[in-house]
Formats: sequence, C-alpha cells, structure tokens
Amino acid sequence: MLDALKDFCRRRSLLRHASAVPTGIVPVAELHSAVVFMDVEDPEFDACKRDIQAFFRHYGIKGEIFFFDFRKISAGERLITSITTTVLRKDLNWFGKPSREKVKLLLNGRPDLFLSLLPGAPFPLAYMATTSDARFKVGREQLAGGTFDLVVKDPSGKALSQREALQAIITYLDKIQ
Repeated sequence: MLDALKDFCRRRSLLRHASAVPTGIVPVAELHSAVVFMDVEDPEFDACKRDIQAFFRHYGIKGEIFFFDFRKISAGERLITSITTTVLRKDLNWFGKPSREKVKLLLNGRPDLFLSLLPGAPFPLAYMATTSDARFKVGREQLAGGTFDLVVKDPSGKALSQREALQAIITYLDKIQ
C-alpha cells in the first residue's frame, strides 16, 4: 500500500513540476552551460570529475557538477564533496523528491545541457531531469516519458563506470554538428 502511494506521489510530482521547455539534440558548439549528475560512490569518481572539467574547459562551457551521495554517513565520517552541490539522503522527502533548495540550485543555472552519468534511473534523478529547463538532456537510461534526448546505454553484459560512460557520451557529443 505504501509503495502504491509513493508511486502515485512521484508521478503526480513529475507531472506538476515538469519543464515546459522543448528539448532536442543540440551541437556542442551551441552549449554554453551544463549541469552534470554523478554518483560519489563510483571508485573513479575523482578522475571522472577531472574529465568533466576538462571537457567543459575544452568547449568553453560553464558547468556545474552535482553529486548523489545516499550512503549512511556516520558521525566520524566527512563529506568528500561540497554540501551545496551534493544531494544527500536527508535532502529527500519521504517519497524521494529532492529538497526545494537543491532543486533551486539546479533551476537557477538554466543550463543548456543536462548530463546524467548515474547508472539506472533513481527517482531523485528523474525528478531533477524532468524539472530541468535544459535544452539537451543526456543520460544512461531512458526515463519514463522519454525525458532524455540522447541515451548512451551500457553494452549488454558489461556495466560501465561513470568515467567510461562519460568517454562514450563525449564521443557522441563530438559527432553532433
């Protein structure tokens, strides 16, 4: 019963807050700002972050990197990313919707590119992607409603790291004229 209520609230929230901005494939030369979502728990997280920053510098894109960190952090542990750009478990409401502050950070930037390096499609990511006003949305797995304009899936039988997925996505982005 609780799962049905949770699903209902999630669908309703996505419908109510969905962006009305039309999206489509946009050449990299026309991208001036971007937002990237990645998982802090990936072992190559630091190297992937550097690759993203190098991609932004190469194309002159003003970019922001957001992190999902849903680990249980004990009192002795410290957060390894900025608290302002990290979505924590405590930033989610009971059905998984990110807090207003985190969503506001995303929406204030009005990025041209929304890029998700997260494998799968957790609800917080689906919410951020659906509410984003980005003109071009790229992900690793299509969300309900066809949110992403470009989906780069892992090859069958192999799970790519975020860094490997980023390299594949950059290869495709370079080819879009």
